[in-house]
Amino acid sequence: MDRTEKREFVATLAQVFAETSMVVVTQNLGLTVAEVTDLRRKMRAAGATFKVAKNRLAFLALDGTRFDGIAPMLKGPTALAWSKDPVAVAKAAVEFAKTNEKFVVIGGALGTQTLDVSGIKALAELPSLDALRARLVGMIQTPATRIAGVLQAPAGQLARVFGAYAKKDEAETA
Repeated sequence: MDRTEKREFVATLAQVFAETSMVVVTQNLGLTVAEVTDLRRKMRAAGATFKVAKNRLAFLALDGTRFDGIAPMLKGPTALAWSKDPVAVAKAAVEFAKTNEKFVVIGGALGTQTLDVSGIKALAELPSLDALRARLVGMIQTPATRIAGVLQAPAGQLARVFGAYAKKDEAETA
C-alpha cells in the first residue's frame, strides 16, 4: 500500500466507525483463504462486514471516534467486523469461532461501551432485530384479537338465545 491508499483506507474506516453501531475485534491465527471466504460470506449473510486491517491504520481511524476503547485490543493479527445490527455481527463472529479454533473473538464495542469476550457472547445470545420486531408485532396483535373475540361473544350469545326461542316456538306450534 502506498500513502494515498493508506489515507483512503483510514478515511473509509473512520467513516465506517461513524456510521456503525457495533465493532467486533477478532484474531485470525492462520486461517486459510477458503476459511476467510466462508467467514466473509457468513458475515455478509448476517448483514455484517469483515475486514483485516493493519493495526496502525486502525489506530489512526479509531482516533476521535466513539470506538476508541477498542484500541488496546489491536495487537497481533487482528481483524474487524462491524454492522448496524449489533446482535447480527456478534452472532456471526461467535458462531464462526465455535466451529473454527483459529478464529478468536477478542472483544468489541457497542457505541461507547467497550465489551470483552463474555459481553460479545452475551450479545450473541440475544434474539436478532427482526425476531424482536416479530415479537413486538405479535404482542400488539394479540390484544386486538382478544378484543375482537370479546366483542363478538355477546352477539353470538344473543344469536343462540334467539335461535333457542325460535326452536321453542316451532316446537310449541307443532
